[in-house]
Amino acid sequence: MNELARLLQNSSLFGDLSPECIENTLLPLGNIQEFTKGSFLIMPQERLDSFGFVVTGLIHTIHITIDGEQRIMDALEPGEIYGADLMCTRSRVSPYHAVAVQPSRVLFFPVSVLLVPGHLPDDDRQKILLRLLTIIAHENMRKDYRLAILSQKGLRERIMTYLTMQAGKRGTAAFTIPFDREELASFLCVNRSALSHELTVMKREGIIQCRKSTFTLLHWEEEQSC
Repeated sequence: MNELARLLQNSSLFGDLSPECIENTLLPLGNIQEFTKGSFLIMPQERLDSFGFVVTGLIHTIHITIDGEQRIMDALEPGEIYGADLMCTRSRVSPYHAVAVQPSRVLFFPVSVLLVPGHLPDDDRQKILLRLLTIIAHENMRKDYRLAILSQKGLRERIMTYLTMQAGKRGTAAFTIPFDREELASFLCVNRSALSHELTVMKREGIIQCRKSTFTLLHWEEEQSC
């Protein structure tokens, strides 16, 4: 099995397919595209005719406000699916931008591969659709988590809510997030200078350790054992 087929085999969407199906049936239906940093994969009001499997790099979905500010909605890392939330909508029209924030490679498949019988054996297509339902449910939960973060009134509360969620997701007090400082400020809908200042204060108070995108919650394991 080649490396690309192995990535698909280990993914949340295609993990129930046999190696033979992935290599001989699924992969020939795909098309690899490369994106330089800053390239847009999709624009608002654009209709989604294909969905993408992120092979390398990092994709952000963003909203641009009427005053031109970018608000990061989500980060898609290798192994994740771009466009899963749009695939099963009636219009398949995007309300957001998707942009490569690192040089990225994305394997695209026509939406019809999943939604129209005949491209894949029906049993395999049903397996993928069941997994797609789980992915969409998880995406809805991530949006709910973000609403929980943004509902916090104070800056520190937003920071700690986000970092605690990340620690819980990974099961460890030390982790790396998919945002730099500016991107994290955008995701939290806060001022970057205020964010940097608050992180410095939290480090001084012994609440966190952080360097670039790597964080450690110093008392997280104690709180988990309570």
